[in-house]
Amino acid sequence: MKRIAIIAGADSSEREVSINSAKCIAASLDTAKYVPIVLILEKGAFTSLDNQKVDLNNFTLLGLKFDYALITVHGSPGENGLLQGYFNLLSITHSGCNVEASAITFNKQLSKKLVENIPNLYTAKEIAITKSCNVNTQNVIEKLKLPLFVKPNASGSSCGISKVKEENQLLKAIEIALNESEIALAEENINGVEISQGVMILNNKEYIMPITELVTENEFFDYDAKYTPGKTKEITPARINQILTDKISSISLEIYKKLNLRGVVRIDYIVSDEKPYFIEVNTNPGMSNQSIVPQQWNQINLTMGQAWEMIIENDLAGI
Repeated sequence: MKRIAIIAGADSSEREVSINSAKCIAASLDTAKYVPIVLILEKGAFTSLDNQKVDLNNFTLLGLKFDYALITVHGSPGENGLLQGYFNLLSITHSGCNVEASAITFNKQLSKKLVENIPNLYTAKEIAITKSCNVNTQNVIEKLKLPLFVKPNASGSSCGISKVKEENQLLKAIEIALNESEIALAEENINGVEISQGVMILNNKEYIMPITELVTENEFFDYDAKYTPGKTKEITPARINQILTDKISSISLEIYKKLNLRGVVRIDYIVSDEKPYFIEVNTNPGMSNQSIVPQQWNQINLTMGQAWEMIIENDLAGI
């Protein structure tokens, strides 16, 4: 049987969400084929749920090797390429994107630049702000108008995002975002419906999942809306017409190919006046039973266990 390391935790604001995802994946895998072992990453060390330490020199547990590393860490180092680089050095096959694609998609500003020329895809206007910038709040508001959003450029969660309605709120919002990332993005507000779509290509077969519509009672899809039960209604398939659905599905596939993505990813948009605006790519989407991608798998008659078995075998075969 193949030993599967399911890596979760780390120090991001989504640590507990990540651990829950890892446990759900472990419970879903066929134990006749796999030995799933959840490893919690904390301060650079991997520890099993029964408190055994992994040898970082060769990524072994009690002297035994792993056949595969399944990364469920949200944020750094699971989505920005750092863990992927570590496993590459040890020649251990891992889930998800390669180092380069992970780093690119973790950088919201860069990934927006790379997809903005895709036909029928739109991006919001933005201003990048670093800690050394002297921010002229009037200039920012003149370009982006109020209300506007301020968000971390590199972050794996919805933390650090603020909706700014008045000029006197802007500097504080920038400070909050810069606590999460070295660059803050001030971005124009796009009024519309937030949607999300999972995509994967396995054994040269394209899986374009049904689109999910996110309806929250909060002002926007923040951390509270994402993880507090009852705060957000997830509607799959989304309540959009078939022409727009087909257009977004085509865009999602093109983003996947253009950014050289791998495994299962989730791409988020806001739809305004029938136009999809790109938000971001999630290369390690949530994997609880209530998460968006598992819901979409269910819509195409795939269980989580079946989907992950397909992903694992595809990766191990080097396809």
